[in-house]
Amino acid sequence: MAILVTGGAGYIGSHTSVELLECGEDIVIVDNFSNSSPEVLEKIKEITGKDFKFYEADILDKESMDKIFKENDIEAVIHFAGFKAVGESVQKPIQYYTNNISGTLVLLDVMKKYNCKKIIFSSTATVYGSPKIVPVKEDFELHTESPYATTKLMIEKILQDVYTSDNDFSVVVLRYFNPIGAHKTGLIGEKPNGIPNNLMPYITQVAAGIREQLNVFGNDYDTPDGTGVRDYIHVVDLSLGHLKALEKARKEKGVNIYNLGTGIGYSVLDIVKAFEKVNNIEIKYVITDRRPGDVAMYYADPQKAKEELGWIATRDIDEMCKDSWNFTKKNM
Repeated sequence: MAILVTGGAGYIGSHTSVELLECGEDIVIVDNFSNSSPEVLEKIKEITGKDFKFYEADILDKESMDKIFKENDIEAVIHFAGFKAVGESVQKPIQYYTNNISGTLVLLDVMKKYNCKKIIFSSTATVYGSPKIVPVKEDFELHTESPYATTKLMIEKILQDVYTSDNDFSVVVLRYFNPIGAHKTGLIGEKPNGIPNNLMPYITQVAAGIREQLNVFGNDYDTPDGTGVRDYIHVVDLSLGHLKALEKARKEKGVNIYNLGTGIGYSVLDIVKAFEKVNNIEIKYVITDRRPGDVAMYYADPQKAKEELGWIATRDIDEMCKDSWNFTKKNM
């Protein structure tokens, strides 16, 4: 039996595919390369020394999804496929709702047809909106502030409704905080198309001379250095969380929701200084106005994942910064 990884050529999907293969799982990857590259598939094989089946397809295409399930014995799905840029979602809400929600509905429909009832869903900490206190716990009030976050929250609700209608389902929802870093080989990492939406790819592009400087949005927040504080987690730690979620889905039915974060908050300037220190390179930055909607401080309480999944993040901020730059240098 195989694990279907939707969006498996993407940033988090590719790292999770590596970890699945290295622990002996058979996988099938489906990706349409809307925000990824075919060369990633060869790099996954190079890292692991293992082969896997791949389908270039869109999860919105029901015929393609049906073909994948018909040709493979799929035990469980790890569902990464979806558009993921907060800012872009504000500009293109219809595309985000269509792609993320309709694609998931097609996937779930085909899963039911083939009696595949285990799914690990890639959600986001943005479903919490602007939390009044930190650290953020799973039972906090949910309040989305972008179409992207709303699609993730709506899918969470759809998955809960699917379980209510069929108690044989095992659903694990993982709410990510801020993944950064790359595989230690430097073969796979975060390589966004166009202008990066996230901090670390922007820093690495400044370090590589692709961009002149980093814009730091606001230094007047109520934080130790005035810049925004976030919970940054190494992408490999995040990927290992999916293996623990798969174990959970195999053991019990129901809907379980977990934060995946370190529980430690780092400011923008903390990240810049750590990057400069471990890589011995200067990052030019300028302070600009705050971005609308940004909150001062935002980090996870990961205790539930520790207690119920046996998962903790072990890689520190220096390793995240070192691995990010190693990947960028090897893929410029």
